Amino acid sequence: QAQLVESGGGLVQPGGSLRLSCAASGFAFNDYAIGWFRQAPGKEREGVSCIGTSDSSTYYADSVQGRFTISRDNAANTVYLQMSRLEPSDSAVYYCNVFAGASWIWGQGTQVTVSA
Repeated sequence: QAQLVESGGGLVQPGGSLRLSCAASGFAFNDYAIGWFRQAPGKEREGVSCIGTSDSSTYYADSVQGRFTISRDNAANTVYLQMSRLEPSDSAVYYCNVFAGASWIWGQGTQVTVSA
């Protein structure tokens, strides 16, 4: 059964950094692109970043371009989202997802709060 588990969220001051992890199991991780989304209270879920089957294929939303870096470790079945120069507007629950087995698989999310 395909599963994703996010971790690494927390409370950080504006300008700080966090690294989120998305650990995958139950599917051929190396063969799939993985995405990060986020959802703030009262707002729709939005795409943040995505990585293809290798580090050479990445996408970033305009709002995080230049501040966030996505990467993957295929040996560890894990995708990372390094977040720097965090802003209060980055506060949200962050989810990773994958389209595997003809369905979207989502993790449970990890809370990121950026506040002084």
